[in-house]
Amino acid sequence: MNSTRDPFRPQRLRLTDLPNGAVGRVCELSGQAEVCQRLREMGVGESIIIERVSGQGTLLCQVSNTRIALSAGAAAHIFVELIRSAR
Repeated sequence: MNSTRDPFRPQRLRLTDLPNGAVGRVCELSGQAEVCQRLREMGVGESIIIERVSGQGTLLCQVSNTRIALSAGAAAHIFVELIRSAR
């Protein structure tokens, strides 16, 4: 198996691994259906642009001009494709 990364495919990672100040596009929600549904109700769904503003245990994120706080446990269920690295 070739371990080299395709330079044309966006880097995919958990929201908890996205650096503060970086922006990503949500590509997948994982976990129990209830967790995924609650995240969608909060505005965090597939194809949404999300910025990790700050935080370690509790993450402050910006989604559609709204800041929301997510626990690290909830954020671990969110997979994003890196759009812009931290400034």
